[in-house]
Amino acid sequence: MTDNPMLILIAGPYRSGTEGDPQAMAANLARLEEAAWPVFATGHLPVIGEWLALPVLRSAGAGPTDPLAEEVLYPTADRLLAHCDAVLRLPGDSAGADQDVATARHRGLPVYHDITEIPRRTPQEKP
Repeated sequence: MTDNPMLILIAGPYRSGTEGDPQAMAANLARLEEAAWPVFATGHLPVIGEWLALPVLRSAGAGPTDPLAEEVLYPTADRLLAHCDAVLRLPGDSAGADQDVATARHRGLPVYHDITEIPRRTPQEKP
């Protein structure tokens, strides 16, 4: 158990295997988001790189299949990982998620593969 909440990056397929199909990417994002509540319920704060990267792309007039996406999606995850305490790696082939895991391990961050591996946060007493 831990006293302080961790910021946990949820990593898994987003564009992988979609061949640029917006509905398939939306379904992948929905799968990533399904893990948000279970992470939150352990007492931690979930974050998904696309939550930050997609608005950046939109503000540049681009989307996840535009060439600019390569300059935004992976760098956003890398910059975000500088603030994260752990990664939850969801199943599925994903070069980006594999890169997130490699970065996390390089930085000495724990990588979980199942929600049950995440230590529950000890609730703090209110003053």
